[in-house]
Amino acid sequence: MTDPTPPGTADWAAASRLIRVEEQLTSNEWVPKLWQSDDALLLPIDSERRIPVSPSGDAVRFIRPTGDYDSQRHFLLGHLDGAPRFVTTMEWQDAQFVGSGTVVAASLRDVAANLPDAHRDVAIAAVAITNWHRNEPFCPRCGTPSEVLKAGFMRVCRQCHNEYFPRTDPAVIVAIIDPDDRLLLGRQSSWGKRVSVFAGFVETGESAEQAVHREMAEEVGLGLREVSYFGSQPWPFPRSLMLGFVAYTTETEISTGYEISYADWFTRERLERELAEGTIDIPNRSSIAHRLVTAWRTGSL
Repeated sequence: MTDPTPPGTADWAAASRLIRVEEQLTSNEWVPKLWQSDDALLLPIDSERRIPVSPSGDAVRFIRPTGDYDSQRHFLLGHLDGAPRFVTTMEWQDAQFVGSGTVVAASLRDVAANLPDAHRDVAIAAVAITNWHRNEPFCPRCGTPSEVLKAGFMRVCRQCHNEYFPRTDPAVIVAIIDPDDRLLLGRQSSWGKRVSVFAGFVETGESAEQAVHREMAEEVGLGLREVSYFGSQPWPFPRSLMLGFVAYTTETEISTGYEISYADWFTRERLERELAEGTIDIPNRSSIAHRLVTAWRTGSL
């Protein structure tokens, strides 16, 4: 499986090649037949939530489904280039992989920047859905163990028949620019040299734009104007959807809250100099934070 997109340049605005098959997931016959099809592939994720990849981390590796289809363990992600892709949790280190070459275990965080778009889409969906099943096997209403339906995309309580589905938690991430076209970057104390734009979760009862204003006031004490949408990115750690924004401010005095240990305004020249000197790092290429910083660096915000 190849992908023409260069590594690290995911286009989240484009249609995914992973085709979800929502309307057919309830079929008790169709999904097991896909499991037995000659072109079906299975992505195994181990107990430490690592995925199998090539040694260079630029390709996800798959195995062939074997044995009978188990609706409680084998989850259908969809079709990729017309062929079904499943995921399961298993210890796969001794498995027989499709194709030749060495296979290594890796965290999705570590290799996402190197994966082509099609592999990244499959891996993100796989990690997200297996995280959900691992973390929420019981009914949130009555605590009874629940049963998996819809090929992994629904659970039903055996006692009270409550239906529930994989959750996505929206979060906002914001590039703040001042009147001198400087970008605000900062860090939490645990980040080492890395600096980034600022993010926070959308709270119950507020819009994404309201969350932008609230979070930036809480984290850096700035009032914003001209808030505009930039783009989004799934972030399955464990189940977020990052909503990117660009905002401008006429204020320049920063007041950091308890979450932020450092924040400052950067010109492009200062950012390039400190990156070259190794005094700071920026987020890796797989993140929307990197896209926001890069868009500002290149003058395309």
